[in-house]
Amino acid sequence: MKSRRNLLLTLFVAASLLVCGATYQLALHRAMADQQSLGAAQLQIVALDLESILQKYETLPFALGFQAEVRQVLQHPGDAPAVDRLNRAFKIIQQQSRAVHIFMLDARGMTLASSNWDEEFSFVGRDFGFRPYFREAIQGRAGRFYGIGNISSEPGYFIAQPIYRSPEQAPSTQSGPPIGVVVVKVDLAEFEHTWRSSEVPIALTDAGGVVFLSNRQQWKYHSLGQLSGPQQRELEGTHQYADLPITPVSALPMGLQQGFGPHVARPVAQLGWQLRLFPSSARMVRSATLATLAAALFMAALGISLLAWTQHRSRMQERLQSRAALQRAALELDQKIAQRTQELTAANQAIAARFEKLQQTESLLRTTQNELVQAGKLAMLGQMAAGVTHELNQPLAAIRAFADNSVKFLARGQTAQVAENLEHISSASASMGKIIGQLKGFARKSGGQVVEVELRQAIEAALLLLARDVEQQGATVTREIRHGAHILGDAVRIEQVLVNLLRNALDAVEESPVKQLQVLLDIEGDQAVLRIRDSGAGISDAVAPHLFEPFFTTKASSRGLGLGLAISSSIVQAMNGQLSAHNHEQGGAEFVVRLPLLNLTAP
Repeated sequence: MKSRRNLLLTLFVAASLLVCGATYQLALHRAMADQQSLGAAQLQIVALDLESILQKYETLPFALGFQAEVRQVLQHPGDAPAVDRLNRAFKIIQQQSRAVHIFMLDARGMTLASSNWDEEFSFVGRDFGFRPYFREAIQGRAGRFYGIGNISSEPGYFIAQPIYRSPEQAPSTQSGPPIGVVVVKVDLAEFEHTWRSSEVPIALTDAGGVVFLSNRQQWKYHSLGQLSGPQQRELEGTHQYADLPITPVSALPMGLQQGFGPHVARPVAQLGWQLRLFPSSARMVRSATLATLAAALFMAALGISLLAWTQHRSRMQERLQSRAALQRAALELDQKIAQRTQELTAANQAIAARFEKLQQTESLLRTTQNELVQAGKLAMLGQMAAGVTHELNQPLAAIRAFADNSVKFLARGQTAQVAENLEHISSASASMGKIIGQLKGFARKSGGQVVEVELRQAIEAALLLLARDVEQQGATVTREIRHGAHILGDAVRIEQVLVNLLRNALDAVEESPVKQLQVLLDIEGDQAVLRIRDSGAGISDAVAPHLFEPFFTTKASSRGLGLGLAISSSIVQAMNGQLSAHNHEQGGAEFVVRLPLLNLTAP
């Protein structure tokens, strides 16, 4: 009997060890799968955020290539006034776009103009012909590159676009090679500050596996594995990382390698970059250990129960069946309770995870909407650039003429005429300031502040921005302000809506024999009603159902992306308003904006 008891005890201990070992392996596998899944979800959010920033600057060098001063400087690099104007223009655009640097290279890779022309480490006169982004762009392709600046020693992402002799040239129809390259440098260090809130390591590697962004500073400019000879020579030729010695992370001291190991990866951007997240192995081991301890406690409790049951078997034979039944019932109840508890816990965790994903998605959608709104304004500014240039050239020419005359009058001693010319110069400068002020106000990124807005002033500001386009098309605009109206909203975005609608109206009458636009402001009940009519061909039945859909447009691809009306509708809806469109009974299209009044003013 005793030997049999010892045999049963030995078998139970072996079974307990087997159960604990199997529990540890299963729990570890499940913890690894959970960490991999969570890491992939986190990487998706980080990757979308990173790609949205890169896309934000993708078209900036291409748009800068259409500046008239760019070709003037490339064709006449000795024209000092033109170079100075271009330097200052690059400086303003760099400050507004929050890029690190904007500069232009000639066909040899020599810098002719730069936004940091007035700083200690100016790029002007520097040769960047060895950089990959220049070699790509000078061959007619978009150049992209990440590296440490060999002048400023600051890392950044470089985007380059070729410049052709004529603005009408394109890579598919060019009659000659590019004559220069425009480059924009973007700082990605902000992502490192964001990633530092994460407990697990996050790293962004290039196509060769070199870490250049990470929340573990010790890993930067180290590779995930040993670099090959060709990779080392390529880095030396491009000076991508300022000739720093690139060694594997595994070569670092053990204390600096903490967290390095199996990881989740996701490709980003267009240069073969990989965004990598290293799940915490300690957390997985801790989860598996807790599960094993729970299994061990369960087996210990079971062993104690079996031992007590064996000791009392001889004395309580008559009550064995009832006790066994009670034990089975209790065990089934415990299992059911545990099962129900586990199901409820899993359901609560799933609900919490879905709620968190919804919050993250909502935040991402708001960020994307704001970027689309700003992109729409910048696209509109690009369309108005030629007109604004003409508007500025007239007062500039007047200032120059009055200044030349003043010099002659001063030499003759005719101070009265000099004073009169100075007054004309002051008036022309004020006119230029008004035009530039309107452009700066329209281009600035909205802060999202809700304030009291007078629609009459917003209408006048939008018409002033489009005045040159109206004049060029030979169109006429009539205003009918039947009532003054004040609303509560974002002044910058309201002005953008008006510019988008007026711009569409101008496009609608471009081929029309009668080019007439009407702007009417009225009050209906507790709403301000703004109507913009045109004398164009109207809205076709095929176009009407898709009018406010994103990326739907009937224009050529060079005339827009189809975002103007979609963004305008979203802005109006955010202010509890409504944007609609229909064909007017007298011909042409009519867009109607309805916004709730803040208060009712007298006509």
